[in-house]
Amino acid sequence: TREYSGAGMVAERLRSLAQRLYAFELLVGPYAVAHLRIAQRLRAAGVDDQPPRVYLTDTLASPHQQGDTPPILQQLLPSIPREWEQAQQVKGETPILVCLGNPPYDRQQIDAGDEAEKRKGGWVRYGEDEDDAETKPILDDFLEPARQAGQGVHLKNLYNDYVYFWRWALWKVFDSSQSGGIVSFITASSYLYGPGFAGMRKVMREVFDELWIIDLEGDNLGARKTDNIFAIRIPVAIAIGVRSAASNPEDPARVWKTQLTGTEDEKLATLDLIQGLDSVQWHECRSGWNDAFYAAGRGSYSDWPSVADVFPWQHTGVELKRIWPIGESREVLIRRWAELLDQRGADRRGAFRETRDRKVDRRYPHLFGSDRAEAIASLESGGAVPQIARYAYRSFDRQWVIADSRVGDYMRPDLWRTYGPQQVFLTSLLTAVLGEGPAVIACATIPDRHHFRGSYGGKGIIPLWRDAEATEPNVTGGLLAALEAALGGGVTAPDLFAYAYAVLAQPAYVERFWNQLEQPPPRLPITRDGELFRRAARHGARLLYLHTYGERFGTPEDDGTIAPGEARCTVAVPHDEYPDDFRYDEQTRTLHIGKGQFAPVAPAVWSYSVSGLQVVKSWLDYRKRKPSGKKSSPLDEIRPERWEFGDELLELLWVLERTVALEPEGEALLDEILASDLFTASELPTPQPHERKPPSARGAALLGGG
Repeated sequence: TREYSGAGMVAERLRSLAQRLYAFELLVGPYAVAHLRIAQRLRAAGVDDQPPRVYLTDTLASPHQQGDTPPILQQLLPSIPREWEQAQQVKGETPILVCLGNPPYDRQQIDAGDEAEKRKGGWVRYGEDEDDAETKPILDDFLEPARQAGQGVHLKNLYNDYVYFWRWALWKVFDSSQSGGIVSFITASSYLYGPGFAGMRKVMREVFDELWIIDLEGDNLGARKTDNIFAIRIPVAIAIGVRSAASNPEDPARVWKTQLTGTEDEKLATLDLIQGLDSVQWHECRSGWNDAFYAAGRGSYSDWPSVADVFPWQHTGVELKRIWPIGESREVLIRRWAELLDQRGADRRGAFRETRDRKVDRRYPHLFGSDRAEAIASLESGGAVPQIARYAYRSFDRQWVIADSRVGDYMRPDLWRTYGPQQVFLTSLLTAVLGEGPAVIACATIPDRHHFRGSYGGKGIIPLWRDAEATEPNVTGGLLAALEAALGGGVTAPDLFAYAYAVLAQPAYVERFWNQLEQPPPRLPITRDGELFRRAARHGARLLYLHTYGERFGTPEDDGTIAPGEARCTVAVPHDEYPDDFRYDEQTRTLHIGKGQFAPVAPAVWSYSVSGLQVVKSWLDYRKRKPSGKKSSPLDEIRPERWEFGDELLELLWVLERTVALEPEGEALLDEILASDLFTASELPTPQPHERKPPSARGAALLGGG
């Protein structure tokens, strides 16, 4: 309007705009406010003969629905049913050039047995008739490419309000009219990177010519906490997608991205200064159809192979959906199982804590075979206790688990089948951004989904072997042979695993590549220097021995235990008191647990963290009289009768002491590796699709007590 000097011309332009401006709102309150504010703006500009076209309607409802107005709308003002009919006409017939907004973002989660809660998504999710299997909902265009890309396990993340609105907007502006247009939304940003959103990104690359993204950060749940411009805990982004009428869907859209950092006020101030696309410094993103919306890499880091291409099979860790089958000792799990079987009927069901995927009256296949175990509801009091195994619950925190498919929703039998006396697992954040500390942590027992940092545990488990007998390495075919030829001498799968651990388990690695690691998964610099490779592998093997508590990668001189370090128990925790608190005194380097004391504990040991998980504090939190975390069942209240974890705590402290002591040597090795001649990803074999899949079911795991 600045281009026109006369008030009449401005009013005429606004009148023309008002005739072509439509708004949909589902809730009566925001609907009324929008009506009022738009009407006030128009009147202030001299336009008082054009009512706002704000309609009370469900955007996601079928655009083809005809007949009576929905009953709830009939109870409102007489004009509302007419508006509903007008909204249906806009949805089904009116061409739209621009669609913009801030749709809601919420991933609906419905408790098991809840038949009253309606599943959201409407016509976008279910199509014209959700009972008609032949009807293809338009959301399938986001889902099917992800399934084809092997990301079907992550599709649950797409059942989110903002995803439905994105799909509706693309359909309305482009699919329904086959013309050019613009879609601009500010929404949750999970679609930028999440593996389950591969199909959504593919459709966006198909329908747009160009797509500009302003990543506003705002993650208060992940490893790197940043300020949000809204009072929410999940990161958000602005996207502006444009297509001309002559667009060619065979060419992927060019995607441009920028990221705003700083405080909430600083981000808002930066947004206020943007006058157009030329006001922003953009970085072009990768061009692959399913690629995450990351800026295309420049320099050596982006040339290296990703850890997911070196070790091609990654899996999600165990997720039980209840706490009571996990405990600090065998004895506490035996008592919980006995208490469960002492319950009857609804009491047993409540103590078990049923979910959609686990019921006490159903039978489930054993972890190691197709035979089904007897339903928990039919077990007699005093019945046999299922197998109990060591369990990697959190980084450096070994607990115990009831290894039975009946007690966990997602027990991951594929992982259990590969568990043997030589198996080792790396855990990391392979689909989320890493925080300070090591990029990977090792464990010798089956890991929990949230092992690495206590949350954000996606498909982040990397086994060394694909079988319990350790005959089939989880290494891309041809890679070991290529390394042997270049480095001279034999290179085994454990050698490569240990080398990778020497590099990735160093906090210095995350410090050096802090910005690059915003684009997961981590990348692995592999040296061409055979002697340096082997020195790094020996260093990594030493760390692996420590981090698996002496169970893996030992030398002939090792005895399978952790040698004592400096820390000692200077005052024993009384047997007749179960501590409910602990504190660390940095001045005296003393760790107080109730009335007990452990010293000396170096500050670097006390503060050692894995992407925000403070290891010693987390370990102690789970061993208080009232442990931290959510409660899942009355069975959680069954705790060890006394605090007898002093020896385990000392082992943890000694492991961390040596880990910290080895960091200077590891950092020096990393410097040498980065200064050496390195392989590029293009020079090494790439994984085949079958190598990324879990191994076929065969045999049983070799469960050890630990």
